[in-house]
Amino acid sequence: MADGITVLIVDDHPVVRQGLRALLEVQDGIVVADEAADGDAALALAAALRPDIVLLDLKLPGMDGIAVLSALRERRVASRVLVLTSATDPDSASLAVRAGAAGVLYKDVDPDALVRAIRSVHDGNMLLAPEAARPLMRPGGWRAGGLGALTTREREVLAQIAEGKSNREIARLLHVSEKTVKAHVSAVLAKLGVQDRTQAALYAVRHAGPEGHPRPGARP
Repeated sequence: MADGITVLIVDDHPVVRQGLRALLEVQDGIVVADEAADGDAALALAAALRPDIVLLDLKLPGMDGIAVLSALRERRVASRVLVLTSATDPDSASLAVRAGAAGVLYKDVDPDALVRAIRSVHDGNMLLAPEAARPLMRPGGWRAGGLGALTTREREVLAQIAEGKSNREIARLLHVSEKTVKAHVSAVLAKLGVQDRTQAALYAVRHAGPEGHPRPGARP
């Protein structure tokens, strides 16, 4: 398609779609591929256009956002999905990530932060709003082995990774050196048995249950 990051906007409210289009169309290197007002149209357009990013609301008429995510994965549509939703409960974020979302943001996000998130997700990162990542901070949410093997500091680092923070940003937030953060990141990857930061964040969200409690029957 056109040069730049192509984005499909999916939301059932015309004013939201128009606002997002107006925001994105003035950004360098971002192209709005099309808009969809419901889940069925979103799935059809994503399959036909293969946009780089699907900016997806979860509350849609007909096929909801979780169903769209599942269908995109089943049809092997390679678009990365960034959820932009008003559903702020941790359950929704966790379900979206388990269904294949590469990021979850809420509709009160700063416009500049949304643009940065689109670029970040396009670059292969996973990104969660702080509210979506917060359950990862609760010790009750970590299973024995894997996540349960992480120290309190390692959980803090992982939660910041899930928000898309760099090592330098994490070091500043936690008041430690960047070298220390790198050591914690290495320990997290080793304990979870994953290869990179994106896999670590995805593992965490998939295995931390609602409100930070383990999901019955979840396997590490």
